[in-house]
Amino acid sequence: MNVARPWMAWVTAAFALLLAMPAAAAVIELTPGVGELALSPHVTYLHDTEATHSVDDAWRQLEAGGFAPLPGGNPAFGFQSGAFWVHAKVVNRNADEPRWLMVQTYPLSDHLDVYLRYPDGRIDHQVGGDTLPFSERAIRYRHPNFLLDLPTGQPVDILFRVQSQSSMQVPLVLYTPGAFTELSRDAQFAIGLYYGILLALFFYNLVLWLVLRDASYFWYLFHISAFGLVLFCLNGLGFEYLWPDNIWLADKSVPLSISLALIGMHQFARVFLGLGDRWPAGNRVSIVAIAAFVGFGIAAVFVPYRLITPAVSLAVLASIVWITIVSVAAVRKKYAPAKLFLLSWAMFLAGTAIYTLVAFGVIPKNFFTEYGVQLGSALEMLFLSVALSYRYASLRNENERIVGEANIQLERKVAQRTRELRSTLDKLGEAHSRLRESSRRDGLTGLYNRSHFHDAFERLLVSCNEDRRPLSLLMVDLDLFKSINDEHGHLVGDDVLRTSARRIGQALRPYDALLARFGGEEFVIVLPGTDLREAVAVAEEVRRAISSAPCESQHGPDVRVSGSVGIHTVVPGTIDDIEDALQVADQALYAAKANGRNCVRTSISAA
Repeated sequence: MNVARPWMAWVTAAFALLLAMPAAAAVIELTPGVGELALSPHVTYLHDTEATHSVDDAWRQLEAGGFAPLPGGNPAFGFQSGAFWVHAKVVNRNADEPRWLMVQTYPLSDHLDVYLRYPDGRIDHQVGGDTLPFSERAIRYRHPNFLLDLPTGQPVDILFRVQSQSSMQVPLVLYTPGAFTELSRDAQFAIGLYYGILLALFFYNLVLWLVLRDASYFWYLFHISAFGLVLFCLNGLGFEYLWPDNIWLADKSVPLSISLALIGMHQFARVFLGLGDRWPAGNRVSIVAIAAFVGFGIAAVFVPYRLITPAVSLAVLASIVWITIVSVAAVRKKYAPAKLFLLSWAMFLAGTAIYTLVAFGVIPKNFFTEYGVQLGSALEMLFLSVALSYRYASLRNENERIVGEANIQLERKVAQRTRELRSTLDKLGEAHSRLRESSRRDGLTGLYNRSHFHDAFERLLVSCNEDRRPLSLLMVDLDLFKSINDEHGHLVGDDVLRTSARRIGQALRPYDALLARFGGEEFVIVLPGTDLREAVAVAEEVRRAISSAPCESQHGPDVRVSGSVGIHTVVPGTIDDIEDALQVADQALYAAKANGRNCVRTSISAA
């Protein structure tokens, strides 16, 4: 045992030494047929919190195992201080592609350094970022890019350093020249399509604004322009096309354009939703938000990028929440266009929120999170344009009505009436619908009234004559209803009428019947396509339903009631006048009353 202990100690120490040694970096092989390779799943990184490491320090940290894999493979670290070093070791197995292009698919980084270390010890150094003129890039493309010479079969260490006041992101992708050509072609087409949609919407609504002079259209145009500028900057197109040699403007363009876009966003929401009238307190909050973004825009000129951009980005998230709140408030206040507004903004706000969360490193970066803001904003612009067109059409129709009614007073009142119509148009439509429906209904029972019944019965009578089908007419009367009113009062009588109407309606549910209150305690039923035998069966169901149980009342005792039913079946071609049909059915009802009530009689039996 004493001899074994030294050996076990040696084994234990050796095993511990192996565990302490850094794991060898995985070698990335570029095989034939591979034209594009994302490096994020394969790289390791080091956070130089003080940004003091030289490249030699970084190589030493790499050899000592100081680099770690990306957390979850996510190349977005958010707004961080210092610098980040990223390492990858690649071997090119494709003899036909000795030169590759490495692209950082995030255009807003300030300082970029790429070091290539070859097996013979030679080191190649390249620089990039938006602190250099755009012409310094290897290829004129919106994303920073670097041409890499990768000899066949030789392992090459790639050391990438990023230091920026913007969000720290290292989404690195290797492309062959052919694959990159296809990528840039497709990307430019998609971006061109997006901005083509924005331009079409801009000029279409510009014409409408010039014609209508509606403030909603102006702020919609302001919003489109400002937000288009935001994406132009975030996609790197502003640096590529607008200010390729202006480093200062490239640095300030993002917070400035975001501030302008948020000013347009809040102002458009205020005007479109009419917050001044519908929610004055919310309107004041939106005005304060607009003033805050005016301050952000001014501060962006003087405050360093690393301080102003995170603040503006957080304010974007707060604005998303606030505009959602005011949209929901407008919907709850029965403002119909607010529903379409909320739907369109939900698409835009979701895309903006996703992009902001990527910038802070909360969610990983992929195609949908990177371009979700473009997709969402394009749909949002389309829906808002539809909403504005709807408002325009509504206002035009209402103005035509005003011209027809008061042409003499139009010149003096049109401006005032147009302002009033903007806030009352939807209320007018809702009131009109309720008024039209209430004119057809009996106020006590909720059934159709006698006037509507006459119109509907006349149409049914004509249709049955044309189709050569019978039609049955039922007159229902509550027995001894006057005594109920005399003994228990009219409030109890009203409860009896409501309960009876409900029971009759429930009995008629299986049938395609027209039910109406004819007057007093009388109800009338039309059964299209129903012969006399079938009508008698339905009438018996109605009669039994009325007397099935006592009618409960909140104003007195429960009252038992019964009903008498008179039936007349109209044979096609015999009667074409509704008054004649009603008179015959009424005679059958009197026959039922005369024969003891609570029974069914037909026009044939009455005769």
